[in-house]
Amino acid sequence: MSRLFSGKIPALVLGFCLPFLLFSCSFSGELEVTESYDLSSPSGKLSAQFQLAEGGVPRYTLSHGEDIVLLPGRLGFELRGTVTADRVNLEGKVPVKEDSKPCYLFNEGFVVDSVAFDSFDETWEPVLGEESHIRNHYNELLVFLTQSESGRKMNIRFRLFDDGLGFRYEFPDSQPLTYFVIKEELTEFAMAEDALAWWIPGDYDTQEYEYTECHLSEIGSRFRGAVCGNSSQTFFSYTGVQTSLQMKTSKGLYVNIHEAALRDYPCMHLDVDPKTHVLTSVLTPDAQGWKGHLQTPCTTPWRTVQVAESACDQLASRLVLNLNEPCALENTDWIHPTKYMGVWWEMISGAGSWSYTNDFAAVDLNTADYSSARPNGTHSANNENVRRYIDFAAANGMDAVLVEGWNIGWEDWAGCSKDYVFDFVTPYPDFDIAALNEYAHSKGVKLVMHHETSSSVRNYERHLEAAYSLMEKYGYDAVKSGYVGDILPRGEYHYGQWMVNHYLYALTEAAKHHIMVNAHEAVRPTGLCRTYPNLVGNESARGTEYQAFGGTKPHHTTILQFTRLNGGPMDYTPGIFEQDLSKAGGNDSKPQVTIANQLSLYVTMYSPLQMAADLPQNYERFPDAFQFIRDVACDWEESRYIAAEPDDFVVIARKPKQSTLTAGAAEFSKGRDTWFLGGTTDENARVLTVALDFLSPGKVYEALIYEDGPDAHYLDNPQDYRISRRNVTSSDILDLRMAPGGGFAVSFRAI
Repeated sequence: MSRLFSGKIPALVLGFCLPFLLFSCSFSGELEVTESYDLSSPSGKLSAQFQLAEGGVPRYTLSHGEDIVLLPGRLGFELRGTVTADRVNLEGKVPVKEDSKPCYLFNEGFVVDSVAFDSFDETWEPVLGEESHIRNHYNELLVFLTQSESGRKMNIRFRLFDDGLGFRYEFPDSQPLTYFVIKEELTEFAMAEDALAWWIPGDYDTQEYEYTECHLSEIGSRFRGAVCGNSSQTFFSYTGVQTSLQMKTSKGLYVNIHEAALRDYPCMHLDVDPKTHVLTSVLTPDAQGWKGHLQTPCTTPWRTVQVAESACDQLASRLVLNLNEPCALENTDWIHPTKYMGVWWEMISGAGSWSYTNDFAAVDLNTADYSSARPNGTHSANNENVRRYIDFAAANGMDAVLVEGWNIGWEDWAGCSKDYVFDFVTPYPDFDIAALNEYAHSKGVKLVMHHETSSSVRNYERHLEAAYSLMEKYGYDAVKSGYVGDILPRGEYHYGQWMVNHYLYALTEAAKHHIMVNAHEAVRPTGLCRTYPNLVGNESARGTEYQAFGGTKPHHTTILQFTRLNGGPMDYTPGIFEQDLSKAGGNDSKPQVTIANQLSLYVTMYSPLQMAADLPQNYERFPDAFQFIRDVACDWEESRYIAAEPDDFVVIARKPKQSTLTAGAAEFSKGRDTWFLGGTTDENARVLTVALDFLSPGKVYEALIYEDGPDAHYLDNPQDYRISRRNVTSSDILDLRMAPGGGFAVSFRAI
């Protein structure tokens, strides 16, 4: 790291600082600029400017070459006047407790004490990832600010990469501001134009929506149509959206707003002004309505603005990961990719149940006697059925089997606002945890634990140590946790500071037991998997389960790569081969996918934890197509982004990391040079020409091509696919067809 400039700006060095310090010069915006400091990205592709406007208002801008991306956007906060209600008011009809001091603005009245410029360049190795090496290269500007009247201090740190800008607020210690409460974060992202946006409704409790495509100015008129039902949802504005927000400008720039390294702070949403196109941060409140409780010294998460010249460049950006801290775990040898099946889809599709009995209308875990209860005959997590999954997994190169509904309490688990809903250690009478675990291990298969909390988070934390200890006892090394329903403690939201801290607590406690975590319904990822690589997956978006809840439009899996996956891997649970769920009983939904589409997702939807989500009997009907799921890897040495357009199509090629191959992938590779290619489309058919220049020159590969058949269509002929073989080299091209709602997948193995 090289220090470029640091310190107070004395009069005698004003000549040196002239490019950065401009007094009384005007810039676009309603306020006159009194000081400004410029920052360029390492290649000079991007430029940012920090401004102090009249009245001591901090602002910033961002440009790509001559194109302005962000106009001056304000920075700062509105803070609570006291830390808690500290005065009793006896003047009204009833006595009330209230704040003795009013809220105040912390986004004006500042002076610049000093600035510091740095640069940094490193290459680091993720434990699991889309590539084995990631370059982290940026220039940095740190601005030291003091609010003149109060003496309170706030620093703003900017890091400018060639693919975007990250900035955060830092609150030093030894100052008047020690303990404080945020009423509002006032950060603005002042888009220079009415950009095209792909968005989901702003919601403090869920991200499980399909994406809407429209201009920023149209979000208000499209909001109601973008809303669907969920077990927990809380909106804040008809123009509110969530991050990661993908946009495209009229000049063809891809602009993405998100956040990085979210911890001990509320999750950020955005509220869009349809006239000015300014996006203002909206933090998730706590049960009292406040937006964060902090103690100096502290920092906020990074606010990120990625800027790419192409959709493929956006997919290749690692800015969010780079803004997270390096790995915090001393030993990561126990963290590994996993390809798994699960006793899950049969319950999701209505053919089975999580609950063991119908005898209990309500369950008190202290008194319920399951040994005398009559089995309902539909409970899926039974010994015989689980063994069937284990046998299929072992025979087909799967590493693990997830079992949901194994533990007592499922009879009244959802929607009851119930505190003691599960104990996470007691199995149902028909689930022999010791015998099944021994059976799985004898077959070379592990079981994946399931902890549905029903969002009774206090209850989960009470039982967490016992639950993790049970896993450690039986050799479970991965857990899928869930947070369905409204949060307990009541009044908290899924994305508030309290819950953000809980998710990290569960993750760090899991690491002590060498347990990998896959959290569903949790806060959206912000790159924390770099710091805590045992965070091997999240759902945190509308996943495959919605294909059994009426279906999901095909375009959904061509936008998630730009939005949800920008912050980390997603447990999307692909692999549905039977699109008529009525054949299994209990559900008339028809997943809006083709078989070839489902194969493509194992390449285009990154996760080191990949599920083969359908029933074993459905895979047995299509063994040739299932072969790709057996062969494909989950952890990668290199990724190439071949072609993409948000909400339309995505084509990615990936080279497996040989040292972390899952069982089936290891059998396919056998030490040979291998690649995998996947292409996913929306509701439109496409033929894409793919150059194979990612393959090693001078080698011949056998390409096994899985693509939609000539009559395939996601609505009326989803199981039409064809498989072909041919020998290829790096100088060849493939013309690959994708049917409506379809895709393609190709495995390459050097001969």
